[in-house]
Amino acid sequence: MSVTSYKVYVVELSKSVFTEDARFRAANPQFNGVLDCLYVGMTSKEPAERFRQHKTAYRNKKGHKLSAYLVWKYGTFLRPSLYTHLNENPMTSKEALAMEEKLALDLRRKGYAIWFN
Repeated sequence: MSVTSYKVYVVELSKSVFTEDARFRAANPQFNGVLDCLYVGMTSKEPAERFRQHKTAYRNKKGHKLSAYLVWKYGTFLRPSLYTHLNENPMTSKEALAMEEKLALDLRRKGYAIWFN
């Protein structure tokens, strides 16, 4: 039985998300507009495939929408330089969830505007 491994990923969002989305703005009161707006997520897929799912408003076989609205509307491209090094070792779902939060908060501290779930 193979164990599913998970990865974290980062998507750059158009800066218009900051002016157009009140929840995003409220989550990033420290943002000064210099660095980028980013979405941090975790997935059992390859990051490129997960990004495609977001951008195509993908629904699974049960009809559940798997895309995050902010990535569907504002996502521009993946930022592998911010996450690839974190995916060198397989992670469980729980480990990836913790890594997602840690990465998001680390990036926010560096001055990025961040959304994560």
